[in-house]
Amino acid sequence: MQRAALRRGGDAQMAAGDLGELLVPYMPTIRVPKSGDRVYKTECAFSYDSPDSEGGLYVCMNTFLGFGREHIERHYRKTGQCVYLHLKRHVIEKVPGASGGALPKRKNAKLFLDLETNSDLNSDDFEYEDEAKLVIFPDHYEISLPNIEELPALVTIACDAFLSAKSPYRKQDPDSWEEELQASKHAKTLVQLDNGVRIPPSGWKCSKCDLRENLWLNLTDGSVLCGKWFYDGSGGNGHAMEHYKETGYPLAVKLGTITPDGADVYSFDEEEPVLDPHIAKHLAHFGIDMLQMQVTENGLRDNDIKPRVSEWEVIQEAGVKLKPMYGPGYTGMKNLGNSCYLNAVMQAIFSIPEFQRAYVGNLPRIFDYSPLDPTQDFNTQMAKLGHGLLSGQYSKPPMKSELIEQVMKEEHKPQHNGISPRMFKAFISKGHPEFSSNRQQDAQEFFQHLINLVERNPVGTENPSDVFRFLVEERTQCCQSRKVRYTERVDYLMQLPVAMEAATNKDELIAYELKRREAEAARRPPPELVRAKIPFSACLQAFSEPNNVEDFWSSALQAKSAGVKTSRFASFPEYLVVQIKKFTFGLDWIPKKLDVSIDMPDFLDISHLRARGLQPGEEELPDIAPPIVIPDDPKGIYSPNFLLSFLVALDIDESSVMQLAEMGFPLEACRKAVYYTGNLGTEVAFNWIIAHMEEPDFAEPLVIPAFGEVASSGADAFGAVGLDNQPPEEMVAIIISMGFQRNLAIQALKATNNNLERALEWIFSHPELEEESEPALDVMENHANANILAETGSQGPRVKDGPGRYELFGFISHMGTSTMSGHYVCHLKKEGRWVIYNDLRVCASERPPKDLGYIYIYHRIPI
Repeated sequence: MQRAALRRGGDAQMAAGDLGELLVPYMPTIRVPKSGDRVYKTECAFSYDSPDSEGGLYVCMNTFLGFGREHIERHYRKTGQCVYLHLKRHVIEKVPGASGGALPKRKNAKLFLDLETNSDLNSDDFEYEDEAKLVIFPDHYEISLPNIEELPALVTIACDAFLSAKSPYRKQDPDSWEEELQASKHAKTLVQLDNGVRIPPSGWKCSKCDLRENLWLNLTDGSVLCGKWFYDGSGGNGHAMEHYKETGYPLAVKLGTITPDGADVYSFDEEEPVLDPHIAKHLAHFGIDMLQMQVTENGLRDNDIKPRVSEWEVIQEAGVKLKPMYGPGYTGMKNLGNSCYLNAVMQAIFSIPEFQRAYVGNLPRIFDYSPLDPTQDFNTQMAKLGHGLLSGQYSKPPMKSELIEQVMKEEHKPQHNGISPRMFKAFISKGHPEFSSNRQQDAQEFFQHLINLVERNPVGTENPSDVFRFLVEERTQCCQSRKVRYTERVDYLMQLPVAMEAATNKDELIAYELKRREAEAARRPPPELVRAKIPFSACLQAFSEPNNVEDFWSSALQAKSAGVKTSRFASFPEYLVVQIKKFTFGLDWIPKKLDVSIDMPDFLDISHLRARGLQPGEEELPDIAPPIVIPDDPKGIYSPNFLLSFLVALDIDESSVMQLAEMGFPLEACRKAVYYTGNLGTEVAFNWIIAHMEEPDFAEPLVIPAFGEVASSGADAFGAVGLDNQPPEEMVAIIISMGFQRNLAIQALKATNNNLERALEWIFSHPELEEESEPALDVMENHANANILAETGSQGPRVKDGPGRYELFGFISHMGTSTMSGHYVCHLKKEGRWVIYNDLRVCASERPPKDLGYIYIYHRIPI
């Protein structure tokens, strides 16, 4: 057996006996991976370089992180770690035999890396060969492996452990989540109460609070209760768990996850997700028929019906020869198993200049200041993904000779094009109950999840999500008194209802339905699908019409009454994201997708939806809280102090609380932030959170002041006024965060006895003082077509307002019957032409199906 070789560039081989002495100084830094350690030997932490790349991959033998040739020096300088395991996979053309063909296939003894193989590789002509060696920095001494009999035992053990380590993403490999689930011990013998409970297909609400998301149906008594709180802001108040502790009823199913294929079931007793082999029977007990769509009445499975295949063909432009696109901005993304929703959204996100500047433009600074473990840093992973998509390094066209060979032989040597977003998905979905699984997800929900993470992880002075943010004015009117209330909230997308009643081909739809029923009765295949054609103008009209408000309490009547709500744009965003609300539940509890064609315009003008505020002749609803419903109180335990405290609690703006919670902050912290900032809006409350999040009681429940404390001034919530009569620093900081200079903030607070709300009114009533003060915020780049409200000192979140005229920029389409199944692709307009992004496949689009999209992105037209 050969002795280990030590090389330095082109230097001659060193005696093997010197290897032990050479490695002695570095022995304390070499670690042996233990069970549970993640060894990143397949992908660079800063790029998509791998052992397949030209320079191979360097794996640090202390941190277990991998680095490409371009980034290894950065890690060495930052950490001082010197010993790395260099891994390289070579693709070698097989030697032809005497007859001119390749030699017979043999087992490759030199293949020892646990890496994915390229499925495009023709194994008759090519084979893999893996190479491993130790590299010592900074002199780049190389020790060839696996001939390591002369190396110290620790190094030998460490090298073996590195080479045999499994993928750090193994738990997220396709189908692994499902395989780990076990049948619950309670499923077979579950007792269900015959209490007459029937669950409707929509409109659910927790029976103990007002939450309408993350709801769980207890399979014993039919109680609908909210789940626990998650770090990213999703979840609830834990009422489902409380119910289990009170009753001992062990199994619950998550509403919204029920499909013909199953549902998410959790066992409180076993403290883990489980399988319920009898889930169909358990759901039927409460009037839910989950299996009706599994097989249609004519015996054909849903996926076998021709119209569904037609939708897949149209959206993916099947049957049309599409020209592949290569270079910067035309890089595909590998589907990791139901990750097409992530691929489609991220392709659209990194086609927006503001995101390109924020992450790729700041890439050197982000990488230099990344934490020691960059795999756990959001900005690093965003910059890495953006660079991978935009650099062109992973999207190179085949050479001319290879194109000729491809035409002649209809086969070619693989080009290693595209990127695999495993590290990005592992981080961005960490701790999220849905995105951490390997099931299909809703692209719209993932978009909102991504925006929440962008908001929580600022990069530089520019927040790229500003381009999506806009203000919605909600006008609520009491139908009996005709009085109104105006409120504002922040949003990032426009949800457009589908106006089915406005279909222009109703006669064709009626005829199709008759033929479909006849085919079912005769057990024949269904007729060719007739898709409802809906005018976009009708959907826009449906969006602008008033909606009924459930459980409306009129402060003018001091009683419940009929109320309607109308939404308008208080500002127009730079990029308008429009979601077509195609997904719903039928009355039979079957999740369905509205298969419609909407004539989405290339140019959109929604200027008429601009909010106008309180109009002349309108009278506002009194600012009175609803009455407190008190049970019989024979012992008088509901004292005046308790009633007043409860009344103050009811004044908290719950919409602001939920917006903050969606950003990932604890629910109780959000309530305190809104309370202590006097319901002045999400942006002000957000600043309070940033200022107090290090405090030990940050997430503790809000303690409402007692009766004698309620009358105290607003400043008391922020701390006592200083001896020099200076306003509380936290209140000054809140006003500064809105774009005003420090001296103006102090002057306003002093003039209003440190009342934050009155101080803001004072500033707006003294515009001459505002003109004399320069804004305190760092002014972002001014756009000719946008007016950034926060920079002009207006109250509220920072938005980029401008005209409401837009041009279609891109759209994401969904194929399938449910957001929990099917496939997503993305079409984007680049350099004047449409391009389709279908996972790894990036091609020039010939027939972009603009009428079948799910999410549309419009860009404001410059003035």
